[in-house]
Amino acid sequence: MMKSCNIVALVGLVLLFMIHLANAAENQGLGASFIFGDSLVDSGNNNYLPTLSKANIVPNGMDFKASGGKPTGRYTNGRTIGDIVGEELGQPNYALPYLSPNTTGKVILYGVNYASGGAGIMNSTGRIFVNRVGMDIQVDFYNQTRKQIDKLLGPSKAKDYIMKRSIFSVTIGSNDFLNNYLLPVLSIGARISQSPDAFVDDLISHFRAQLTRLYQLDARKFVIGNVGPLGCIPYQKTINQLNPDECVELPNKLALQYNGRLKDLLAELTDNLPGSTFVYANVYDLVMELITNYDKYGFTTASRACCGNGGQYAGIVPCGPTSSLCKDRSMHVFWDPYHPSEAANLILAKKLVDGDTRFISPMNLRQLRDH
Repeated sequence: MMKSCNIVALVGLVLLFMIHLANAAENQGLGASFIFGDSLVDSGNNNYLPTLSKANIVPNGMDFKASGGKPTGRYTNGRTIGDIVGEELGQPNYALPYLSPNTTGKVILYGVNYASGGAGIMNSTGRIFVNRVGMDIQVDFYNQTRKQIDKLLGPSKAKDYIMKRSIFSVTIGSNDFLNNYLLPVLSIGARISQSPDAFVDDLISHFRAQLTRLYQLDARKFVIGNVGPLGCIPYQKTINQLNPDECVELPNKLALQYNGRLKDLLAELTDNLPGSTFVYANVYDLVMELITNYDKYGFTTASRACCGNGGQYAGIVPCGPTSSLCKDRSMHVFWDPYHPSEAANLILAKKLVDGDTRFISPMNLRQLRDH
């Protein structure tokens, strides 16, 4: 009799332990990853737009295992930083592009990718590409997703899931300089009428409104990437005919000016939006570290594009079927004239997930997930 009581007690304990584990598992790990931004994190939205900015052509995606090496619309040879961060934080699926017809039903609970090649904070940015989904419209799209999640989970559970278990990452701003303010032909009018200070003011006030709208739609955990060293990309180095270890001064100066203001904006939003956490991803210093010490990270070049054509660094013509292609993609920091290779993305993503406050502050992404 005693023995059977012990067995019953033991079974009871095991069941309780299993229930505890199941609850812990449900509350751990990343719920949804909502990705906003430009071609650095676009996972295929531009495939569904009549636009000049597309990456669903070979050899893009040749190392992307999930598609068997077929192009998906990612502007790199493999995974984007957004893809890798999701994997590292325990997500079973990549966040699907919002414009894909498959992005419907329960899959949206893993997150959705709204990023679009050529997009910027300003609606006028990227006009050169004819079509792109700017940040204002990306937030409109998320508003639609938010309503769908209410239907799937019920309003109260949906709110909890979004506020506590989801991360909102935004990688935007580069095109506002490259394909707006710094564009030689189209923006000369804007540059005459607007000083860099006034342009950066404009960017920051638009971005403040966009991030506040996301907060009003229950976003609480944010990671915001600053603008990288634009003057060091193969495109800029090629058109300015620089030495391999040189970068163009003006684009980098503008990026640093914007980044300083962005850091202040995130501190202000943290103070003014109760319960919010804004994490600042210092992409500028991260990429600069990779470019300066590329050999330390196992790369042979940080100036030449692996896939591209034109000039000293293959930096003028974007990557496509007729581009010259390097032999070893993992040895190049840059995949094409603008975007990092998967090998570089892997290093950048891991430093964002588990790095220290030099590159990601006030906490890294693993800490943000568990926060």
